[in-house]
Parts: sequence; C-alpha cells; structure tokens
Amino acid sequence: MFKLWAKTFKNTHMLKDAVIEDASSDTRTHKVFHALEKACAEFDLSAPIWLDKTVSDFRRYAKTRFYQDNFIETIEFDYLEIQVLEED
Repeated sequence: MFKLWAKTFKNTHMLKDAVIEDASSDTRTHKVFHALEKACAEFDLSAPIWLDKTVSDFRRYAKTRFYQDNFIETIEFDYLEIQVLEED
C-alpha cells in the first residue's frame, strides 16, 4: 500500500491534512502524482508545478514543500507539504 500525507501550513501551524492511499499497481511516480492530485482536489487547490528544487527534495527525502512559486493562483497558506508515509 502506498500512502502520501499532504498538509498545508500557515505561520508554522498545520491548517489541513489528508492521507491518500493507493493500492494500484502503477509506478511510484504515477502514485505520487495521483495522490497529489487527490489531495489538491480535497483542499480545493489547483495542482502545483514541480520545480527543480521540489523534485530534488522529493527524490532525496521522499518529502517536499510547494510554496507560492509552485502555484499559478494565490494561495492562502505558506506552503503545501507532501511526504511519503508508506511504499509497496
């Protein structure tokens, strides 16, 4: 089972969080994109843009943060953080 934890933060306080599970046989990359898409739908956000720093952090730590630069629209929080909790 693949699990991804998505959280939004404002002034170091967590505003919202969601754990997205995926039991499909897709690749890890597809599971991450699908889970992020589901989390953004739950938080009523458009999907963020993966910048080089975002990709680098995610590869290294299985965790990354999306700031205002990653979003086309204005966000009402400081950042969206995603973290892989469990992998197949």
